[in-house]
Amino acid sequence: MSEIDRRDAPRVATSDLFIGGRFVPASGGRYVRTVEAVDGTPIARVAAATVRDVDLAVEAAAAASAGWAGLPPARRRDVLARAAVLFGERAEELSAIMGREMGATRPWCRFNVDVARGMLVEAAAQAYSAVGEVVPSDVPGLTALGIRQPAGVVVGIAPWNAPLILGVRAVAMPLVYGNTVVLKSSEQTPLTQAAIVEVLHDAGAPAGVVNLISNAPEDAPAIVEALIAHPATARVNFTGSTKVGRIIGELGGRHLTRVVLELGGKAPLVVLADADLEAAAAAASFGAFVNQGEVCMSTERVVVERSVADELSSLLAARAAKLVVGAPDDDAAQIGPLVHTGARDHVMALVEDAVRHGAEVLAGGTADGLYVRPTVLRHVTPDMRIYREETFGPVVSIIEVDDVDAAVATANDTEYGLSAGVFCRDGGLALDVARRIRSGICHINGATVHDEPQMPFGGVGASGWGRFGSRAALEEFTELRWITQQSGARHYPI
Repeated sequence: MSEIDRRDAPRVATSDLFIGGRFVPASGGRYVRTVEAVDGTPIARVAAATVRDVDLAVEAAAAASAGWAGLPPARRRDVLARAAVLFGERAEELSAIMGREMGATRPWCRFNVDVARGMLVEAAAQAYSAVGEVVPSDVPGLTALGIRQPAGVVVGIAPWNAPLILGVRAVAMPLVYGNTVVLKSSEQTPLTQAAIVEVLHDAGAPAGVVNLISNAPEDAPAIVEALIAHPATARVNFTGSTKVGRIIGELGGRHLTRVVLELGGKAPLVVLADADLEAAAAAASFGAFVNQGEVCMSTERVVVERSVADELSSLLAARAAKLVVGAPDDDAAQIGPLVHTGARDHVMALVEDAVRHGAEVLAGGTADGLYVRPTVLRHVTPDMRIYREETFGPVVSIIEVDDVDAAVATANDTEYGLSAGVFCRDGGLALDVARRIRSGICHINGATVHDEPQMPFGGVGASGWGRFGSRAALEEFTELRWITQQSGARHYPI
């Protein structure tokens, strides 16, 4: 250890790689330090993997693949179910680790534990869902089957903003369908995602079935490419920014490795003239400000018919002004710090650009350190950066339109297409608008931020492709094979 490391060693955790059923140091012997963003308090020494470590992890997963896939579904179900129990038993520990690493408020951390546990329960329930079918054949005596089989080694790359939910999502459904996994943890939340792997190991996952790679931030491009390029990697599922997702998609194409991508968003909440405005304001406030807006589904745009814009704007601004901004360890805090100074600077630059171009600040608009006040902007127009760029912070833009067609056009005026919402009392009209919005998810009379383990989750356009969640994941993490069996004689023309 260096002098600094010796000084900090008693106060920080050491997080190693997990390969072939054992925690091991990186082959190069390097560690990187992580600290709390708010005050710089050291958190952990994290193993910085090399490309050689990537090869070892993927090879361990490949070696375990046949044995895991060959187990009875009940055995895989039991591991996932036991992991769900352990999540409940370790809830406070998991929540505390996550809070330190990403600076999240306690309610968000507890919510992550609950949803991640639910994902494990749902995964266990899907153990018998990888069924095939008999496909009618025109050949006499031929039985044709469409069979679902595990894809093989699945690489999961998880982000920091919901590290338990998205870390578990990266591995749970692939595991229950008989795949083995390598999880690459986020550089921001390595301890949190190492805890997921430890839970699965303690729940009975055999050696090599679950593996963990962590890395130094500057090594991420080489580590990610090595994971995708390895010949034994069958699938890659990535959740994160669209910028990085494009790179992963290109690497997947180059190496003919299938990828599932859940990327950024610019979610619109369309509020029509007959909407329940109190309910719409409540949904917009929750959707825009939960986890200080660091959610891919965050309500970034409220698209409202002009006739009700004044009232909705007042209701939303009043809600934003009442939200409590505070430290992650403050139980009363509803809005915590942004993840780092770069995130804060990006958010504030978008707000300042909008104001320069004529936007009106109805609430917030200021920052104190990493804490950005919940901000409501009105009169946002297409010539402002915030109209198109993902904010990923506690800011919502109000965009006024003249009619329903204009609302749909504005909602679709983005490269993104993850989540959306529509508030309207006319059920038929609301459903028609929802169908016309280009997004993977749309909630009528509900917030854009919503997730349940059994739902098909994913986006279109720059928000990615593929679907996570329960049976929708069957398509992504299994191979559909055509197998035939001939009975009796068959005539061939030559």
